Formats: sequence, C-alpha cells, structure tokens
Amino acid sequence: MPLDRSPVVQRCENESLTSPQHTSTAHVSTLRDTHLQHLANDRFDVLIVGAGINGACAAAALASKGVSVALIDRSDFASATSQQSSNLAWGGIKYMESFDFSLVRKLCKSRNHLVRSFPSSVKEIRFLTTVSKGFRHHPGMLWAGSWLYWLMGNGQTRMPRFLRISDIHKRASIVDTREAHGGVEYSDAYLYDNDARFVFQFVQRAMHANARVANYVESLGAEHHDNGWKVRVRDVIHDRPFEIQARVLINAAGPWVDEHNRLSGETTEHHHAFSKGIHLIVPKLTDDSHVLAFFADDGRLFFVIPMGNRTCIGTTDTRVEHPHVDIDADDINFVLDNINKRLALARPLNRDDIIATRCGVRPLAVSKSNGKERDFLQLSRKHAIDTNRQHAHISIFGGKLTDCINVGEEILAEVQKLGIDVPYPESRWYGEPDEQEKQEFLRHAMEIGLDDLTPIDASEPLSQRLWRRYANDAHGLLESIVRDPRQAEPLIEGSEYLRCELQLAREQEMVTRLEDLLRRRDRISLVVSQEQLRHSPGLHEACEILFGDQAEARYAEYFGTSAVVT
Repeated sequence: MPLDRSPVVQRCENESLTSPQHTSTAHVSTLRDTHLQHLANDRFDVLIVGAGINGACAAAALASKGVSVALIDRSDFASATSQQSSNLAWGGIKYMESFDFSLVRKLCKSRNHLVRSFPSSVKEIRFLTTVSKGFRHHPGMLWAGSWLYWLMGNGQTRMPRFLRISDIHKRASIVDTREAHGGVEYSDAYLYDNDARFVFQFVQRAMHANARVANYVESLGAEHHDNGWKVRVRDVIHDRPFEIQARVLINAAGPWVDEHNRLSGETTEHHHAFSKGIHLIVPKLTDDSHVLAFFADDGRLFFVIPMGNRTCIGTTDTRVEHPHVDIDADDINFVLDNINKRLALARPLNRDDIIATRCGVRPLAVSKSNGKERDFLQLSRKHAIDTNRQHAHISIFGGKLTDCINVGEEILAEVQKLGIDVPYPESRWYGEPDEQEKQEFLRHAMEIGLDDLTPIDASEPLSQRLWRRYANDAHGLLESIVRDPRQAEPLIEGSEYLRCELQLAREQEMVTRLEDLLRRRDRISLVVSQEQLRHSPGLHEACEILFGDQAEARYAEYFGTSAVVT
C-alpha cells in the first residue's frame, strides 16, 4: 500500500479537519458559549494568543494572581507542538555535549521543581542508554558525563551507573547487545499521562481563576491604540468574527509566533527556526519500565518510551522551513530501521505495527545577533521573551514542557513591568493540592473499594488515575461510581478512559470536537487503532453524551466520512 494512503497517514489527513480553515455548525458546549460571550463583551488586562504550554502557563500564572486574562487558540488547547512531545520532562542531558552547562543546570532545576510540584503527573524514570561500537564517545565518558549531570541536578534523582554488556542484557533483554560497547543508566523524568493533558490542567487552572478561555478562536491580527489592543478574531466553529480588547497582548502562538507578529506589525529580536520530529506508537515491546535510549544512525538520541499498554519510539530531527509538516516515508523508515537495528525482536517492526503517529515541529528560538553562527543541530529548546514596552506586547519564543513554570513566572514579571496590577502576588498558580487533601481522597476511594474495580490490564490503580487527572474534582467521580459501578469501566476497549470521566469532560473540559477528547483530554487515539475506534460502541456513546444532536456530525468529521452514529 503506498504510504500516502496508509491508515496512519490517512488518519493524519482526517485530523487536519480541525485546522482553522474548516468550519462547521456543530454543537458547542455551554461552557464555551459562556466564555465566548465574555471574550466579546469584556475588556481584559491581558489577552494571550496561543494555548500551548507557554500560553497555558502564562494564563494560569496571571489569572491566579488576580489579573483579568483572556486565552484563545485557533485550534484546540495544546494541539500543536505541545501534543507532539516525547512526554519527557528532562534536564537536557544532550546539551552536555555542546557544553551548554548553564542551560542544563537550569533545566535540571526545573525538572526537579516539576517533580516536587506534580508528584502524581511528573515522575522519575530510569534511562538505559546503550552505546554501540564505533560511537564518537567511549561509554566511560558518557558515564562520567552522567555523574556531572546528576550533580548539576543536585543529586535529586537516583545515582547513575555504568553498565557492562551483561548488565544491559539483565536489565533490558530486548536490547540487541551484539554491537554494544557498554552503557549508562541514569534518571530523568516523564509525564505519566500525556503532554496535552498536562497542558490542559494549566488551562483549567486559569479558568478556575476566572480567566476567559476558548478553543477554536482564530486571531486575524491586532491593532494597537492609545488605550490598548483590539484583536480581530473569528469563532472557527460558527465562522463568526468579533473583537477582543486588552491592555497587553501576549503572543504565545508557538510555531506561529512570527506569523502572528507579522499580522500585528510587531518586530522582535528573536525568530523561530523549525525542527521536525516524529514518533511512532506501536504495540508494547517490553514490560521493562526503563526508557531505552540509543544513538541513532545520525548520532542523535533515540528513545523507546513506555506508554501504558503501548510503546512510543522516536524521534527524528529534520530542519524544515515552516511549521506545517506531515509524516513521510523517509520519517517512518528512519524510525523503523533504527529500532530494528537496536532491539532483539521476534520479528522486525513494520508499518503494519504502527497504531498511531505523532508529528510536529520544535520551534527553536534564534537571535538575530548570533543565530547564524550556531549549527542548526546545536540549537537548544530554551525560551526567549521579547517585550515591546511601548506597545505593551510580549512574544514568547521556543520553550519546552520542562521549563514551563519559569515561563509563567517570567511572563508575570514582564506584565507587572508593563503596569498591570497583580492583586494577589502570593497566590500559587501551579502544583497539586497538598498531601492532606490527597490522603482524604484516597481514604474515600478505599472506603468504596475503588481500586478493586481496576481492570486487570490497567497501568495503575483507579484511585491514582482519578487523583492525578482531577485532584479534588475526583470526589464527584467517586460518587458517580457508588451510584453506578459501571462508571468505573473503560469507555473504549484498549484505553483506560472511564465512563465517569466523560460527564466531567462534557461539563468542564470544553470538548468541542471529537479529536479534542480522543487525542488531548486523553490519549485514546494514540493507543487504540483507528479501525478499532471506528467500531467502538463506547465511542458512539461518547458522541451522544458530548454532542447531543450533533453526534453524527462530529463522528463523521473525525473519521472523514458520512457515517451515522447508531
């Protein structure tokens, strides 16, 4: 079958229906309608364009401190770079080789802070790195580097270890050690759930703090006047134009920051270069809990990452000129060739094993003053913030999940410098509720025997899942399960998404299109094949609950068909 008609690529084509140019008259949640009314009628201290990790953290930081905030995204929240990551919150060990020690130190501290602040969502995980014969560095040098990395992270993780070939085989028998020269085991962190869900929790935090938020609202450009900004926008769902007014405009549009600055007539010190990266999701390759790391044929780190009952493999690093990218045959062949060379599989992985794909760009911040002097592959993911004080305009370039709290804090400081009052400077804007509240929930869960209902193939007890995803809102889910134990069952076979979560998603998570649920509020479409989803009774049930009389239209929109929900 030619690549451009494969199920995976066809799926990417179907998902493109969520881009701003496609309009629909489908049902929109009451929550979104309410926020749209406020966006059109209120005047805000700050408007943030773009709801990826940078925009979401900026909104959460500002709103939690009492600033009036509007947040919009032309697609869904976290629907670009923020949903295409490796799900790692790591300290940037690869930057050790380019001697960018200040960045590594900063990222290690940021990683540690995330682990402390989100202990249920961001967890330490061991990396097992295998070094092949002929690699540019001896394993002993990498071992020494891993110790320096550990020290730069204040020794907050388990200590690194040098691995002989026999050690690698004992810890991860799936690794093909015939060409191995040795290895290193060290720790970093990862997101237990998925990246987009993590971002959405910041969006929710902003909403809880009275920020006005809407997905599928496209900015058409902005004009600065003496009393602030007027931003022309369009409700993509209903193809309705309106204006949003704010004193300060923050451009957090991710890969499209430069594009939006051109629309608004803003010039900046930084701009973006783009690196395309892909991942393939395949059936679970091993029960081993390590992230398996290798150096691919191009010399870059290459990962095999646990993902519940699946495995995520990748990534690539290809320079591209614009943020609109697709997976092609070379991308897939590169990943499959590299993984088949490095794992001792019963049979080589092929395209038929691919359940889902992730494809996006890394927006890399480049300074006009020195960007041309640095090799593309040495560009880091560090963020940069450009502020036009005269216009009260802020642009956020680059960035990554690991550094998100720093972005929020820096934006808060910049907004204060622009004269915006911060009524509640001591209010905390990130992190889980305190341990006492968690223990109260776990006691309640134990009293009703929640964990006894955990499916046998689940990756974690139900109490852990519900607390991590919903914190104190999970108490209502326990009550739903007490009334009807069926609510603790997975909605769709092969996923871990529970029926009780669906009602909460309808009321509180602004699920506007089916892909919002399947790809970002949960990772269902990453672990369940397109064909299995198409025939899932649970998916039909989800459409009915989420979209009511628009269920058929939303189902057909996702699959690119005229199918009828029955």
